[in-house]
Amino acid sequence: MDPIPTAPNNALLATFIDQDIAHIRRVMEPSLLGDLAGPILPPAYWRGRLNKLLDTGHLSHAQLCAVDSLLLVLTQFDPADSLPAWKTLPLGAHEKRPAHARRVR
Repeated sequence: MDPIPTAPNNALLATFIDQDIAHIRRVMEPSLLGDLAGPILPPAYWRGRLNKLLDTGHLSHAQLCAVDSLLLVLTQFDPADSLPAWKTLPLGAHEKRPAHARRVR
């Protein structure tokens, strides 16, 4: 049986989460920019770290906002996470064809 968390344990967990978020905020972008050889740590690594924080289920509103903003920063570096080009087109844009290509019935 798991022990029921007490206030000091919750405070300690919140502090640990705050420190982890601060660390990720400091080092994620420089590690993604990397050097001439590319990123030091790939976007998938950072996405996994942020998802683990979300999975704790003990995030305050401010912590959720911080993790969300880091995920938004991460999307700038992770092309696999962005929308495909065809999804960015306005509705019906893929149906526009030249008049000579349309069939007349």
